[in-house]
Amino acid sequence: MIDVNELRKGVTFTLDGELYRVLQYQHYKPGRGNAVIRTKLRNLRTGATLEKNFISGDRVQDIRLDHQTVQYLYNDGDLYYFMDTKTFEQFPLPEALLEDVKPYLVENMELELSSYQGEPLGVELPITVDLRVVEAPPGFAGDTASSPSKEVVLETGLKVQVPLFIEVGDVVRIDTRDGRYVTRV
Repeated sequence: MIDVNELRKGVTFTLDGELYRVLQYQHYKPGRGNAVIRTKLRNLRTGATLEKNFISGDRVQDIRLDHQTVQYLYNDGDLYYFMDTKTFEQFPLPEALLEDVKPYLVENMELELSSYQGEPLGVELPITVDLRVVEAPPGFAGDTASSPSKEVVLETGLKVQVPLFIEVGDVVRIDTRDGRYVTRV
């Protein structure tokens, strides 16, 4: 058991039989009374997010997740197939568990699978991924006061703002934490 004052972004715990991961955390101390801990949580089984307030002094059951390296193979509609790189066992994950990572998934990419007591909960992306540009409007440099950019479509369907010199066929590096362009590879 841990005190709710120890909750931080990324901490996983159980509450009322459900698994949650902290997405946002804020400690709020009103003028009188106990401090309130405001959190935004993601249910790791359903993918739903909710906001929950705790009173200072409350306790939750923390858990340890197991991690293993997996390789993304393909998807067939609403199931995404992965392979354990050590045992070569293949298994599907439902689309609901991968909502945040879908725009970055490329075949044969290696990821970290998080699981709890043998139940897969989701995958963790590397900090950056390299994706190919499939659609890009022509870039015309005019007299601009700020750094000019244009929106391109990447091989996974993700749309990002990039500098004007990026063209169709270029490979660009994208930061998976915020979905921004980093550099041309």
